[in-house]
Amino acid sequence: MNPATTGVVLVSHDTRDEVLGALGSLADHPGPIVVVDAGSRDGTADAVRASFSAVRVIELGNVGYGRGVNAGAASLPPEVDVVVAANADVRFATGSVRTMVAVLAEDPGIAVVGPRVRYPDGSHQASARRTPGTGTAIVHALVGWAVPANPATRRYHALDLTGPEATAACDVDWVSGCAFAVRRADLDAVGGFDPGFRLFVEDVDLCARLRERGRRIRFVPDALVIHRVGASTSRHPLRSRLLHARAIDRYLSRHARGATRLARPLLWPGLAAWAVATTAASRARRAARSTTGERRR
Repeated sequence: MNPATTGVVLVSHDTRDEVLGALGSLADHPGPIVVVDAGSRDGTADAVRASFSAVRVIELGNVGYGRGVNAGAASLPPEVDVVVAANADVRFATGSVRTMVAVLAEDPGIAVVGPRVRYPDGSHQASARRTPGTGTAIVHALVGWAVPANPATRRYHALDLTGPEATAACDVDWVSGCAFAVRRADLDAVGGFDPGFRLFVEDVDLCARLRERGRRIRFVPDALVIHRVGASTSRHPLRSRLLHARAIDRYLSRHARGATRLARPLLWPGLAAWAVATTAASRARRAARSTTGERRR
């Protein structure tokens, strides 16, 4: 297991300049790289082919992030044993891919490694988390977009475990799909991302299914990526929030237990109302935050 047998999959949707920047940050990567162009209309595929002739480009419709990663991973050569998947709007710090691969090589119990993630201005981006309780999730959804420092949002983002001061690697429940490394055997064992998640929560679901198999998810702050949130979704905020709400409902249909499972039929109308209300409030305040409360940079 080494960087030469590590494949990188980048998924892009109308983010031509972003994906070119991501590829530039991977200039020293010795393994195969695939760009999945998910229905872009901005010339992404042609631009990648013109600037990075060694990169394979797969052109699909607007299938969403999870399906894009699945298609890219399936296209990698058989000798690839680690897949690094990422959004187009990330930049990999030097050595980050090698660091994540080394962690997987050292501990066979780990299925997924997530790096430290920062905004372009260097500030912390919550990217490795524990599964929240129902109360924490509801309070975060209601007020996190407007008051990100509230206690529920801090718990939701696991700032006590993986916050900006964290220096030690640790096991977590899930890591952000914006950038992560996964053993190909583990990805194949669970069938990759659930294609029913068009956008959002697919990373939470993937990690949950891996943990159900006894596999571990690891946050490694020594690996670093820079991520500009919302390069694609910010153009359609209401649609993005509705997709997010639908994704939460799908996740709960699979993983909810106890009272949350019983109450699930009532949650979708509430989630839809949340999507409409927070979009209207964000427009009124011109808030530059994603559907989950992260800043857009």
